[in-house]
Amino acid sequence: MLVEKIYQRERALLYAERWARDRNPLFTDYERLGGNCTNFVSQCLLAGSCVMNFTPVFGWYYRSDADRSASWTGVRFFYDFIVGNQAEGPYGREVAPDALETGDVIQLGNGRQGFYHSLLVVGKEGADYLVAAQSDDALERPLSTYNYEFARYLHIEGVRLRLPDTADCFDALYSGAALVFVGEPEESLPPSVPLPPMTVPLNETEGETPSEEPMEELPEEMPPEVPSAEE
Repeated sequence: MLVEKIYQRERALLYAERWARDRNPLFTDYERLGGNCTNFVSQCLLAGSCVMNFTPVFGWYYRSDADRSASWTGVRFFYDFIVGNQAEGPYGREVAPDALETGDVIQLGNGRQGFYHSLLVVGKEGADYLVAAQSDDALERPLSTYNYEFARYLHIEGVRLRLPDTADCFDALYSGAALVFVGEPEESLPPSVPLPPMTVPLNETEGETPSEEPMEELPEEMPPEVPSAEE
């Protein structure tokens, strides 16, 4: 079951500020292997979404240099994934130049190369966007200082993630057959232990002194509590 979550733009921005002029050791640096710009932008989007799409060939993911999608590092493939994604991960659409927000993406192009560079929007100064990028590392660089012929503007609309199907929970609960815990190990609950009866003072009423007859003590060792399910 796919559910929606918010793309956390402030996290994408914080990540860009931290790593725009450095390299996160969790990822291969492709600076000398064709460029690192889309790899960096993908990392920023991951910081704002925390969801990858592991669909072979057409997904958006990075496990290692040898196990990654083309969309993680390729300008065109990144665009195709973002605007076409109907499953897990971030998704968006191409918009007018004035419709971007912090955490959105700009891709630059020219007639010779096509689209060749990906940038992350980190702010705005008047009508000029400020961007972060790698492969010519930059943070808060005005878009107007780039030499390009055309651009496209990608607005990230949200993030989808897949949750386990909970349909069986209702049937089992409604029929009194079982408790189904989604995401928890399939272990039976410990049997309930009845508490011993407690002796309640008969004369414990307002304005009177309670009886000094002690209540029975509970057993010293009780079974451990069942941990609450985590999302």
